[in-house]
Amino acid sequence: MKSKAVPAELIAVRNTIRDIAAKHGTVRIALFGSMARGDAGPDSDVDFLVQMEPGRSLVDMAGLKWDLEELLQRPVDIVSEKSLVGVLRDHILAEAVSL
Repeated sequence: MKSKAVPAELIAVRNTIRDIAAKHGTVRIALFGSMARGDAGPDSDVDFLVQMEPGRSLVDMAGLKWDLEELLQRPVDIVSEKSLVGVLRDHILAEAVSL
């Protein structure tokens, strides 16, 4: 993951995103996709890459998704680092922006 600039839209809520992520057992959260690349439109979703604490479940990830959608007022996709493989993994990790 690179240390790129967080999009202006998320800077104001970065600490809240981190707090929500921690509440749901997230060890690390990063942004990827169109928002990370800077080419998101008004209807774009927000893609987050997460690493969860051991023992956390899909219920925790669903709660994270719900809370982030409420905060951001946009659709949110949550992807676990553990689920990534091959070229897709390389691509996502290359564009991910740590929060």
